[in-house]
Amino acid sequence: MAAEITMAAPAKINLFLRVLARRPDGYHEIETLMQKVELADCVHIRLAKAGISLVCHGVDLACDAGNLVYRAAREFLQAAGSHQGVDLTLEKRIPVAAGLGGGSSDAAAVLKGLNVLLGAGFSEDRLREIGKTLGADVPFFVSERSAARASGIGDILQPAASMGACWIVLANPGFAVSTKWVYENFALTTKGNPYKLGRLPRHGGGRSPGRGVHGGQFCNDLESVTLPRHPEVGAMKEELLADGATMALMTGSGPTVFGIFHDAKQAVASKDTMMRRHGGQVLVTRPLPA
Repeated sequence: MAAEITMAAPAKINLFLRVLARRPDGYHEIETLMQKVELADCVHIRLAKAGISLVCHGVDLACDAGNLVYRAAREFLQAAGSHQGVDLTLEKRIPVAAGLGGGSSDAAAVLKGLNVLLGAGFSEDRLREIGKTLGADVPFFVSERSAARASGIGDILQPAASMGACWIVLANPGFAVSTKWVYENFALTTKGNPYKLGRLPRHGGGRSPGRGVHGGQFCNDLESVTLPRHPEVGAMKEELLADGATMALMTGSGPTVFGIFHDAKQAVASKDTMMRRHGGQVLVTRPLPA
């Protein structure tokens, strides 16, 4: 049995996100289309004699049960009935609290990696069940699919075709936004009617979706909360479009926005321009293929 494994934990973007209703348990019913991208964290998993240890490189994060990576290891070992020890090392490349799903992806990488290392033989469905207890996006990252339509709280997945060849500029203004805060304020934005924004299809900022990108309505209901509080996020969207993006949208609860380009030089030029204008973290990545 192998003693260690390194797992890639990719980021994601939401090509649309509609909020439909608030549930009694505090979660929200949503409809979204998620796409994994090449930008990824690395999670190193090594079997140990006892206990769980976590070291984080590249960012100041909790290294105990306050971190989803730690909790994922704990939940997996409990589900497997194992007393095996695990040493975890997390190398962060995905911005934190940025709407890119980094924490959920890291947790999913731990579940999948331990399944291999311990030979537990859990099916993808079983791993998704464990993942759902950790966070709404974890089941998507457990899935081997590069893209999926998600409903429920984000845990009910339907296969979707991966985006075609394109370049994606991710522009993060350098500050974090709390997902919990965004969803709590969404109800206030819609004046108590959780369906107000979710029912009506609205175009996100952009021109024609263009070749190689999913057709349909591009929108993110959560922009109605994040953009008024952080107008620089809206400005970054407009600048991506001005730089030649075929569409631009905030991903998740933000504050990261993405622009889709079909020309590599345009994408790199936009990244350089955005860095000069805003600083923060601006990256060029590509969608993961199917």
